[in-house]
Amino acid sequence: MTEHMRPDERLEYSPIIDRPKLKLPDGGRMIIWTIVNVEVWDSTKAQPRMTITPAGGGSPIPDIPNWAWHEYGNRIGFWRLMRVLNEFEVPTTLALNGGVCKTYPRIAEEALKSDWELMGHGFSQLSMQKVEDERKDIQMTRDAIKDFSGKQPRGWLSPALTETFDTVDILQEEGFEYVTDWVLDDQPVELKTRSGSLVNIPYTQENNDVGMMLIQHHKASEYTDRALDQFETLYEESADQPRVMALSCHPYIFGVPHRIKYFRKIYEELRKKPGVCFWTGSQILDWYLNQKQ
Repeated sequence: MTEHMRPDERLEYSPIIDRPKLKLPDGGRMIIWTIVNVEVWDSTKAQPRMTITPAGGGSPIPDIPNWAWHEYGNRIGFWRLMRVLNEFEVPTTLALNGGVCKTYPRIAEEALKSDWELMGHGFSQLSMQKVEDERKDIQMTRDAIKDFSGKQPRGWLSPALTETFDTVDILQEEGFEYVTDWVLDDQPVELKTRSGSLVNIPYTQENNDVGMMLIQHHKASEYTDRALDQFETLYEESADQPRVMALSCHPYIFGVPHRIKYFRKIYEELRKKPGVCFWTGSQILDWYLNQKQ
């Protein structure tokens, strides 16, 4: 029986005040990382999330209202988000289920044309604790993205940040260079695995439309307010030590007509600030590894 490494055994406690100073190029001060999540929801199964509670409760199959709610994002909402991000020339990471390459190929095609990074996000929108074979799911995701784009994906975001005790070990063994499930720092950190280390790049639960809109039930303007408030603090702190601020969104949530203007306001403001690096996950990884040399 394989002995699993506990999550807290994978990295040392490291208070930011004790760390060596990192430095961004060209007078940079802090990093903004934008992630757009695109998923495949199986219409023949219970849906991963619900906006409409079924009459009589339960999880009906098929669940047309909730499947269609998500489908709208990939048909319409994604293109609204992309238009804003391309307008402000924001290098973006597309976190996509491997199945997106076949089910929604136009999304992946246009992301590549816009020089977005493609990051693995499971093969379908299913918890890594519930997939039948975790290694196979990771391999299928990697291969689908590689076959479509011609490049091995470097990064991984688990569906709903779910991991098993073995996830980071398998990711490192299958050629991934960074993960972003461990939301515990404002800088990249290194996780121990069975075969070496794996970098974790700071993702976000605070600036994430799933938590904000679907769980906490905030108005759309809260996304803008929170993003700019968080930026203000991290920008000030980055004068001493560079921070990474992630912004995460989903087309079916923030790509709807009544929310998109609040998404746009964020980048209108952030683009006015000097010393802000708008980078993809791969760019952050390369910078961090160069700093470690």
